[in-house]
Parts: sequence; C-alpha cells; structure tokens
Amino acid sequence: MRKIQSQGVHHITLVGADRQTSIDFWEGVLGMPFVFEQPNLDRPEESHLYFDPGDGRLITVFTNEQRVPDSTHTSTAAGSVHHIAFNVSNATFRQTVERLDERGITHSGVKDRGFMDSIYFRDPLGLLIELASYRFEPPVNFTHADVLLKAHRIRVERGDYNIAPIHLADALEELTRSSRESLSDDQAPTDPDT
Repeated sequence: MRKIQSQGVHHITLVGADRQTSIDFWEGVLGMPFVFEQPNLDRPEESHLYFDPGDGRLITVFTNEQRVPDSTHTSTAAGSVHHIAFNVSNATFRQTVERLDERGITHSGVKDRGFMDSIYFRDPLGLLIELASYRFEPPVNFTHADVLLKAHRIRVERGDYNIAPIHLADALEELTRSSRESLSDDQAPTDPDT
C-alpha cells in the first residue's frame, strides 16, 4: 500500500451567495484579485469565481444569484470547516484592526499564538476567517513548517506547554547551524569579551 503524496493546497472552494457579495468580500476586503470565472461545471445555474490569495493558489466560490448572504447559517458540527486562515505580512497585520474597524467588521482583536499573531472575524456568510502573521522568517531553504517542527521538538523536550519565541529562536539557530558549514571547530555560543 502506498500514500498519495500531496504537494500543497491546490484550491479551496466555498459555497457562496450572490456573485457581488463574494467579489466585495474576497477582493474588496481581503485584497484577493478576482482572476477567473466560469460556470460551475457540475451545476450550470451557479457561477464559479476564482480569487488569488497571494501565493498563486486559489480560493474559489460557487455563487448563485438566488442565494442571499446569511451569516447565521454556518455549521460547527463535526466534519465542518472551523475556519480558514490567510497569511499576512507583519506590516499589514499591524493595520488589520484599524482596517476592520473602518468597515465596522466585528473581530477578535489580536490573539497571541506564541509563534504567530492572529485576528478572527466572519465573512458575510458566517465563515470564520483568520488573518495570521508569523513571528519569524525561516532560514533560506527551509519552510515555516520546518521551523515549527523543530520548535515543537524543542518545546516537548523541555516540557513546555506551547511554542514560545524562545523555542522559535532556538529552532532557527539549530536549522541554520545544521545547514551551513563553518571553518570553526566549535560553533557554540561565546562571549566576545572573555
């Protein structure tokens, strides 16, 4: 038996209401360019809108002009989508509260997640959206997942409850040291004054 190896998210498709509600939210609020549209090939009475969330992958929305936005309908039952998180730069994240407030969008305020900061709010159909900003950049040739895996192992080894900045800093140091050669025999931390 063999795995079917994934290589990233191809796209996420949501059931939307009318076309303009989707465009106004995904492009008008979250800045995702509206890049493609065609009929829903499985349901010709629906349209299929495609938005670029910033990494070249896609968020797509099935729309139907007969459906109206209803923010009270989102299910939280087992098997439902809890939320969708989007990466934003630190510069954008620092402006998010103000920009949501300008639109009158209710939000959670900034949440400290140890390795990232988050803000939560709902789209016009009630779907919980998270805007997240990492507190670190991975070393060259490593991904955020590589750093989080290493930080997790450090955290567990130390018996700490959750990942904190010290685990990230130590993970970054270990990954960098393991990926770069040095002429020094000893790469341990030193005090230059001694």
